[in-house]
Amino acid sequence: MTLIHCAMLSEAQYIIEKLKLKLEQKNPKIYKNEKIVLIVSNIGKENTIKALELVYQKYKISKAINIGISGCSDKDISIGEVFCTSHKLEDIKYMKLQTVNTPTLTPSPYNLIPTLYDMEAKYFQEISDKYINQNNIFVFKVVSDHLDDTIPKKEFVKQLIKNSMKSWERWI
Repeated sequence: MTLIHCAMLSEAQYIIEKLKLKLEQKNPKIYKNEKIVLIVSNIGKENTIKALELVYQKYKISKAINIGISGCSDKDISIGEVFCTSHKLEDIKYMKLQTVNTPTLTPSPYNLIPTLYDMEAKYFQEISDKYINQNNIFVFKVVSDHLDDTIPKKEFVKQLIKNSMKSWERWI
C-alpha cells in the first residue's frame, strides 16, 4: 500500500475526496481504499511519530508520501508553489526543508539559501526510513506563507493542496 501522511485534516480533505478514501479509524484519523492509506497525525513531533508507528505496524506499506504546507524564507517564491524536499524529481522543483518544533517567523541569519519550514517532515522521514526503502519516501511541500504569524485558514490550505495535486499525484 501507499501511505499518504498529512499533519492536518485540511491538508488531507481534498485528497480524501479525490481518491474516494473511507474513514477507517477516528483517532488518529485513518482513511483508506484498496491501494492507499492516508493518516492525519496532527501537528508536531510526538503526534507524527506516534501516528506513523501505528500505521506502519497496522499496514504493509511500500511507499510513503508526506504532503503538506510549509513556510518559505524566500519572498520571491510564490504562495502555492510545490517542492519535493526528499528527491530531485523531473517537473518538480527541489528546495531544502528544515523541520522546527515551533512555527518559525524568521530564518536563521546564517542560512541565506531559500528554505522551507515545517513541523513534521523530518520525523516522517526518520520513521518511514525504518520500514521502507528511502527511494520510496517522498516529501512534497506547498508554500503557504513567507514565515508570517498568521495561521492559514482551513479552506485556503485545502485549496493549496487541491491546486498542487496534479504536480505530485503521479508519485502515489
